Amino acid sequence: MSCCGKSICDGCDYANRSRETASSLHHVCLFCRQPRSTTKEDYHLQIKKRAAANDPVAIHKMAWKHYEEDDYDTAFEYWTKAAELGNASAHYNLSHLYQKGEGVEKDENRGLYHLVEAAIAGHPNARYNLAVNEERNCRFDRAVKHFIIAANLGHDGSIQALKGCSKHGDVSKEDFAGALRAHYAAVDATKSPQRDAAEAFAEKFDVYRSSKLLVEKMLEY
Repeated sequence: MSCCGKSICDGCDYANRSRETASSLHHVCLFCRQPRSTTKEDYHLQIKKRAAANDPVAIHKMAWKHYEEDDYDTAFEYWTKAAELGNASAHYNLSHLYQKGEGVEKDENRGLYHLVEAAIAGHPNARYNLAVNEERNCRFDRAVKHFIIAANLGHDGSIQALKGCSKHGDVSKEDFAGALRAHYAAVDATKSPQRDAAEAFAEKFDVYRSSKLLVEKMLEY
């Protein structure tokens, strides 16, 4: 997420940062052209500022920050606000809070409500979880429909589930073939040379960071 709350894919972000570095330019936001935050503190201040302006993505990120600090009550408040503003991920995470009873009294019906809202808003994991829930209740025809919708969104777990459904005769060959084509198209649409480069850089950085931590641990003994 940029400092002004706009979302940008890793590939575009990496390509722009590489261009700025190669041209000895300052790193700025692609949207508002303001300097990027250079510290975690500055980044959180920017997110807090955007949340105060009712930016649902920023509010969602504030919720995650508190959730990771085990402050479930505050996380619940932020996710509720983001969900009211139409954030699908907030609905999805609220479903988990209600199911686990974290920051709110456990309520499976409310959890299911938010899971449905997230799925309707296009959240593939929510749609997949609805399918699993229907499968557990032996409503296989409804589960298949959810799996197909999630697969069409590029959800890998759903296409694997449909393979199993196909073996048991719960989905027709035509429907499975259609889902397979749609899944391939959805995944292919997310690919680009820039995203591949960003992923390779991230993997290289993770290896470097892991090696550095290993050396630091070894030096402690």
